[in-house]
Amino acid sequence: MMETVPAAGPEAVVSRPGPKRAAGAPNGTSLHGEILAKLRDYVVEGNLAAGARIPERQLCEMLGVSRTPLREALKVLASEGLIELLPNRGARVRSLSEQDIRELFDLVAGLEALAGRLACEIITDDEIAEVERLHHQMYLFYIRQDMHGYFEANQQIHRRIVEAARNEALSLAYAAYTGRIRRIRYAANLARKRDRWGEAMREHEAILDALHRRDGLALGDVLFLHLRNKQAAAIEHLADAQRADS
Repeated sequence: MMETVPAAGPEAVVSRPGPKRAAGAPNGTSLHGEILAKLRDYVVEGNLAAGARIPERQLCEMLGVSRTPLREALKVLASEGLIELLPNRGARVRSLSEQDIRELFDLVAGLEALAGRLACEIITDDEIAEVERLHHQMYLFYIRQDMHGYFEANQQIHRRIVEAARNEALSLAYAAYTGRIRRIRYAANLARKRDRWGEAMREHEAILDALHRRDGLALGDVLFLHLRNKQAAAIEHLADAQRADS
């Protein structure tokens, strides 16, 4: 995760420039891919407030790059729905209202439920083994209270299930909408009124169990409930943030 220090406003970013190649990154990882991954994590993990302008100069200093590769990465994040590009005025973090959260989570929940039902018809033993490996990896991150690692493993599990459905139209729809809730999906784990991490781990145990049994109906139901619970936590977190701002 990139290092920052608290600043006076939500748009201010002060940090040390990062290396052009992340430590431990695969040799085949491109500079563009590294910048994009770091920038995506930075936005998803709430380092800029919803609606905040993207401070390009400070981010260039932090990443150790010029504005051209930064702006290319911003275009990708805009296509994913994480930020909005403003004509001749840079970019800002996308804001979601409570109604947006309800609608988008319900849509993604429906897509994941369908993916679960389809995947159970054709998923291979190797694919199930990979989901189980990611599940155990996610559990270790949970034990260590490593939110960054936990979230990445969590998202990989959901993507693998969607990919196992082998339905291109479904995959495209899922990619189009899941990016828009990626930031609030991360923030839902921080809801103060519930142990969302613990809830999510128990739900993922049920997901893995249904997958092992290739029970499409059960997997679809638990995935839908999982997203509904995440939705409730995301709305709680949004309300807490709005109260803090006011």
